[in-house]
Amino acid sequence: MTGVARHWVAPEWGGPERWRFVETSVPEPRPGEITVRVRAAGMNPADRKHVAAARPGTALPAAIGYEISGEITAIGPGTRIGSGDAAVGDEVVAFRVSGGYATALTIPAEKAFRKPVPLSHAEAANLLLAGTTAAEMLERVHATQGETILLHGASGAVGVMVLQLAGLRGVRVVGTANPVDTASADRVRRFGGIPVAYGEGLEDRVRALGAVDAALDAVGTGEAVAVSLALVADRSRIVTIAAPEPAAEHGFLAIAGNQPESAAFRDRIRGELVRQADEGRLQVPLARTYPLAEAVEATQFLAEGHPGGKLALIP
Repeated sequence: MTGVARHWVAPEWGGPERWRFVETSVPEPRPGEITVRVRAAGMNPADRKHVAAARPGTALPAAIGYEISGEITAIGPGTRIGSGDAAVGDEVVAFRVSGGYATALTIPAEKAFRKPVPLSHAEAANLLLAGTTAAEMLERVHATQGETILLHGASGAVGVMVLQLAGLRGVRVVGTANPVDTASADRVRRFGGIPVAYGEGLEDRVRALGAVDAALDAVGTGEAVAVSLALVADRSRIVTIAAPEPAAEHGFLAIAGNQPESAAFRDRIRGELVRQADEGRLQVPLARTYPLAEAVEATQFLAEGHPGGKLALIP
């Protein structure tokens, strides 16, 4: 064993009040694996959702967290990481790991990439889940240069990534923002979007800004679905990450990281997103950090809905 770490687990299904912060052995990395000292763990709504109720293929106690940034402390024999050669001491970011809410863990090496230099560990730990989701949304609606898209939830974590990636494609984005929170609209503008207040009259306000070619839904509200359907005739150019039932009913696309096609795309795009962040072309707005020991409090804050940026746990 390489040592002992502490990590958060769900010993039973349910809310974060049932989670426990416990010691665990960190196994020596085998070929194809590395051990990482975690400097920051990214936080996402999925972390809580995926241990709230029994899930096929998930056993209790279930380790929590999917994204980390840290440094390599051990490398299995003959092993390279997702971005190529690596050495002990290298800083890496990793996504789709199991048990990221930890002080250290051993992971498949292909999931790790060199950390983008411009990003802090807290920022880097939040790059890939939101980034790969945003990239897939744009890819699925075939957004191309010169087009205009409507983005519901533009000031959220996925929304901000969509804004940046759309800008790199030359795509114009009209993004919904909180009508009573000026910071929400300011965030949309900061990342290149045209803010439009959600709420009654949204369809008319969007129409006043011109035709839209596609709609991306990151909030899943009835309004988001209805306005998307009203403004985009081609159902293949509407995608949601938050309203699978209406998508099935109305014949538009719902994507999720556990779908094989989505998982394959998100794995393929990781290296490109890391490269863009390393070149300073992608930012990760950070709202605040919490000590790792305060993961329950941080999760409750995240669940309140509008933290104004990403959250990270710091061991």
